[in-house]
Amino acid sequence: MRILYVSHSFPLPGDPLSNVGGMQRVAQGLHAALGEHPGVELHSLLLETSWKGTPYRMPGYMAGLLARVPRMVRDLGIDVVLHSSMVTASTTAVLGNAIRRAGAISAAIPVGRDVTLPTPGYQWFVPRVLRSLDVVFPISRATGKECLDRGLPPSRMHVVPCGVDVELFGAPRDRRAARAELLRAIGESGASIPEDALILVSVGRHQERKGFQWFTDTVMPRLPRDVVYLITGEGPMTPRIQEAITRNGVQRNVRMLGKVSESMLTTLYGGADLFVMPNIPVKGDMEGFGVVMLEAGLCGMPVVAADLEGISDVIREGENGHLVPSRDAEAFERVILRYRADRALVAEASRRAAAYTASHFSWSAIADTFVRLLGQHTRTTTGTVPTKLARAAG
Repeated sequence: MRILYVSHSFPLPGDPLSNVGGMQRVAQGLHAALGEHPGVELHSLLLETSWKGTPYRMPGYMAGLLARVPRMVRDLGIDVVLHSSMVTASTTAVLGNAIRRAGAISAAIPVGRDVTLPTPGYQWFVPRVLRSLDVVFPISRATGKECLDRGLPPSRMHVVPCGVDVELFGAPRDRRAARAELLRAIGESGASIPEDALILVSVGRHQERKGFQWFTDTVMPRLPRDVVYLITGEGPMTPRIQEAITRNGVQRNVRMLGKVSESMLTTLYGGADLFVMPNIPVKGDMEGFGVVMLEAGLCGMPVVAADLEGISDVIREGENGHLVPSRDAEAFERVILRYRADRALVAEASRRAAAYTASHFSWSAIADTFVRLLGQHTRTTTGTVPTKLARAAG
């Protein structure tokens, strides 16, 4: 199967921190997995840019797609044009018929906010884009519902979750040593963070929906001083999170780490105890999935998360973590204190989280699902099976 992969979510070459986020990690992870799939010949049209540079480079990139996509479909015999989000898939509203006439189908992976962005002009356009696509792969049931609510025919939709790189992330062999490495990496010691402290971690861009400020304001003051909360990332909510730390006097047990490297992220996942995903509902800004929960789980961190939107598809109660009602401070407190009181419970939950995540969310398995479903829609649309897909199936 010849796939043309279109994505605007790649960082600058050699600078992975220039463009980070859930959409970016999903786009890059699937691209890598499809590139290694034996049944796929992968071609790409990628925008590699920094997060800040994206708005300036997008107009030229999008205009270029209108000319380059049809040409590559024709010249390379492309079977599927696969967009990593609804952003670039918007070109299908113009190109869809031309792509079909050339014998290919158009597909997209809605990730959440690219469907729900509450801009009137955009919301007028989204249903037209959805109807122009031959197949749509929302990353969660919640994202899928938003697509259906905007007119996507159910027969064109398949919910396919995000994956995680099982080679990049993994549980440490010695969590005690991993804890010591984490303390060194963040400039702490046993005096400032005791060895038996329960360390919580949240990872993500500081947006309101992530709930980091809410958690700092509402949950952390309820917890004892030996529960430490590490927050990575930055964004528009960073000043308000800092204000919440000061307002509640929790400077001793809340740390803002800023942007962190891949290696530091692995150190955090390996040395901390619980991953916290305290999202809150924000109109027009949904959490489509939450791939960081997979990374944490693969490293043996059970997750305590708000039972909200796409998050609900990631967590299986008691296997890789726990779901609690969004904005329920008492529920978060209750789960966290249960682990604080029983370190053996932490170790047992860590083993289950790693095993469950590895068996359900590897990128190679997710890529297999994409290839299988795309093959079905390619046969339906064109009446033929792409040569490489036939070889892979046979």
